[in-house]
Amino acid sequence: MSVSTRTDAVDIIDTTFENVFALIDGWRESVEHFVSAHEVDVAGIDALVETLVVPDLTRDGALIIGAGFVAQPGFIPDAPWHLAWWLGHANTFGVTGPAAPALRRLIAVEDEQSESFRDYTTLEWWRVPSTTHERHITGPYVDYLCTDDYTLTSTTPAFHDGAMIGVVGADIYVNDIERTLLPAVRGAGRRAALVNASGRVVVASDSSRPTGSLIRRASWAQHDRVVPCANGLALLIDD
Repeated sequence: MSVSTRTDAVDIIDTTFENVFALIDGWRESVEHFVSAHEVDVAGIDALVETLVVPDLTRDGALIIGAGFVAQPGFIPDAPWHLAWWLGHANTFGVTGPAAPALRRLIAVEDEQSESFRDYTTLEWWRVPSTTHERHITGPYVDYLCTDDYTLTSTTPAFHDGAMIGVVGADIYVNDIERTLLPAVRGAGRRAALVNASGRVVVASDSSRPTGSLIRRASWAQHDRVVPCANGLALLIDD
């Protein structure tokens, strides 16, 4: 397998995720600008985020199936916990019966006293960027909050006056990212796997490495080639 083919595979992988983060970074900048120029309340945040994410959620061929802003607890005065998050028409979360999914806002339990309340600051897609102040890709994992399916969640922190005010992010179904990236991963080698920073398999050309399975970092050196990709991803290749 030629080096150029592996290079091409990495370019495709990096471009795919960079396109997602380019959207997220644009939304983040708009949120930060809005916060610096307006009194913040839940109605204003929701209206802004809806305007930002809906065009990309409804675009033909869109890879993302959910997107929005998740606020730092206590940041929005009239909504101490708040998810301004929209689900695209390809997102089947909460849909029952024959009706097709539609674009809609995620309705999350934000009352701390409710038995159904979930502290999202404990979840990886929040916890890691809040600590590193960097982009992060969470998954593959089953997202019971927004998709109820195998998902990748890409998030980046937003700031105001030096303090984190929340994260901005987007969801992708793992099935969709597999269809997008599997040809490139196959081109990199008969036994190649794209893994996240924790060693979870995102896409693999080898059926013995199913999506979500773990290749421990301690074993990475055993592979013939470890090719770093952007955003903490890596391509493990066994010739």
